[in-house]
Amino acid sequence: MIPADRPDHPAARLCAVDAGGRIRHLPRAALAAVLTRGDLVVANDAATLPASLHGLHAATGRPVEARLAGWVTPGDPTRFAAIVFGAGDHRIRTEERPAPPPLAAGDHLSLGPLNAVVERGLGHPRLVRLRFLGRRDQVLAGLARHGRPIQYAHVPEPLALWDVWTRIAADPVAFEPPSAGFALDWALLAAWRRHGVGFATLTHAAGISSTGDPALDRRLPFDEPYRIPEATAAAVAQAKAADRRIIAIGTTVVRALEVAAEPDGTVRAGDGIAANRIGPGTRLRVADALLTGMHQPGESHFELLRAFAPDGVLDGLPAALAAAGYRGHEFGDVMLIERQARAAGSVAA
Repeated sequence: MIPADRPDHPAARLCAVDAGGRIRHLPRAALAAVLTRGDLVVANDAATLPASLHGLHAATGRPVEARLAGWVTPGDPTRFAAIVFGAGDHRIRTEERPAPPPLAAGDHLSLGPLNAVVERGLGHPRLVRLRFLGRRDQVLAGLARHGRPIQYAHVPEPLALWDVWTRIAADPVAFEPPSAGFALDWALLAAWRRHGVGFATLTHAAGISSTGDPALDRRLPFDEPYRIPEATAAAVAQAKAADRRIIAIGTTVVRALEVAAEPDGTVRAGDGIAANRIGPGTRLRVADALLTGMHQPGESHFELLRAFAPDGVLDGLPAALAAAGYRGHEFGDVMLIERQARAAGSVAA
């Protein structure tokens, strides 16, 4: 697939896969009309942190980049799980980034105005738990001044923070943008409202999409905190009671809704941790359709699609999308995939 390499060219095309596995190629503007009166759209309103921090490993003086990748305690900006690379920046493919110096508990990282200490390793040479020294307000100020958005080599120009915030961005808890939300704009939301399509939000701390190491990538997605407002839980319950569809904007929304799901498809309001893995064995209770970007087989995002459609539909999809010229990655085109009926005897998870 052609990588979308600029944030200022929003999704222009929509691939719609219906419940029968039929594929339609549409302009993105068709999102205003493809949903049905009474459908409920649920989107992730998380804003993205400047989670890439360059600096030095104090013991060796060697350059490092620490990418914040997980909350130790939701809302506490002094402690994070982090992926650490050696010298280089986003212009080098993640898979080709050098390893950091050997990291051990007690090592200090000097990251611009911030100082962090390695609390412990997390089972991989690149993955550690970091604790920032100083008060909460000092850490937040240091992140704002020195941090940059996490980005990858397919976008060569440095991203500004506003490039990775969706139109509905609210609390800054995500490490990478909930990128399906880039397809939303105020004109689309207004059109849905006119057509009787409901809209609600939740907040899910979207994590990183790639670590550069296949073994570590297999641990993705990490556990991610979420918050479902009372109003959103009530809207889901109302839609389910009326036998209307729930449309999830992005895989993070699917994770949050499904981990909070009751057997009848309603969801519990409140805070929680999405530790669930969604894939071919998952029986979805809440989400009836998913708007997402263009993903590749083997990625955790693509494996989540297997909860919506069988292998016979999905396995040929990447080649068909590439042949049709769809753009991939977080600033690319989008796909709306409806949940297909399961065969009798399929596995539930």
